[in-house]
Amino acid sequence: MYTTVIFRFLISKGSDTTVENADHSESVIAAVCEASTGGTPLRIVGGDTKWFYGRQTEGAPLSVALHRGVTYYDPAELVVSARAGTELSELRGLLADEQQMLPFEPPGFGQGATVGGTVACGFSGSARPYRGSLRDYVLGISLVNGQGEHLQFGGRVIKNVAGYDASRLMAGAMGSLGVLLEVSFKVLPMPETECTIVFETTERDALRRMNEVATRPLPITGSYFYDGTLKFRLSGSEEGVSSAAAELGGVVDSATDGFWSALVEHQHSYFSSALPLWRLSVPAAAGPLDLPCDSLIEWGGCQRWLFSELPAEHIREAVSAVGGHATLFRGGDRNGETFQLQDPVLHRLHLRLKQAFDPKGILNPGRLYREL
Repeated sequence: MYTTVIFRFLISKGSDTTVENADHSESVIAAVCEASTGGTPLRIVGGDTKWFYGRQTEGAPLSVALHRGVTYYDPAELVVSARAGTELSELRGLLADEQQMLPFEPPGFGQGATVGGTVACGFSGSARPYRGSLRDYVLGISLVNGQGEHLQFGGRVIKNVAGYDASRLMAGAMGSLGVLLEVSFKVLPMPETECTIVFETTERDALRRMNEVATRPLPITGSYFYDGTLKFRLSGSEEGVSSAAAELGGVVDSATDGFWSALVEHQHSYFSSALPLWRLSVPAAAGPLDLPCDSLIEWGGCQRWLFSELPAEHIREAVSAVGGHATLFRGGDRNGETFQLQDPVLHRLHLRLKQAFDPKGILNPGRLYREL
């Protein structure tokens, strides 16, 4: 049973070096106002664990790491709010104490990963196709736009996010639209139990199986294929997981402690290569791609990882041929376009949003796209 107590964290004032949880919103707003007046570009920094992602950007560093602390938590209502500099590990620990979790399973990619950086990058873990993405669980956001204005969108309950939900625009915006100050999430109870089912098979057959099981009412929360091994994670009640495991067949893997978290955090042995790493987003029904490198497959076939020194044009052409797109995730040339360029209509919408939120273009300039 979950407690019905509402946790409110009252922050005492003190020096930056002694206060772990503190409200530094005023200093962040003042810094953005000053930068806006002088037209000074800002490079927004939290834990800086995802520095490798996106294009190279220049600017005066603006740290939100001291603006931290969980400000609201109601386990009964499945809602938590935290300042942008709050470490992801701290938030997860608080939720775990109440047997709850962030259902989109975001990677941190290192100690010190923050709530703000997590939302800005928009990363989701293995459960993405089955429980939803980070964007789906954002209820509200507080931010500073490029003119130093403090804006709030959404709220702490689902009914407050009806209509045009500007708060979810910030998921994956890479700080190009605003400096995040606080985020409210919907959370979920942890599953009663989990198990992993393993098959030895080919890539083509693995993709076929992933698509086939996606049509069935099974409690799948993770899928993986690499080097002849296909795995499905089942999560839920003891009875439901046991029944699904029997229906799927395969072998129950009794040594999966940490496998799925290691996969999400790129601590799996596949990610040890020093070559440029590409993230390929393709339709689930796409078969093996016409690329000469081994890939690791997740998300029911929709997300594929590829280490390759092939030219970006070659990789993107092969992925576009099946209706997908490719992102240079880590390594390679970060002065070029790391994200695949969108069609002209979507690009114009991006530019209009940037103009509305950051008319002087001072927030993480060029991090998302060259013009953003």
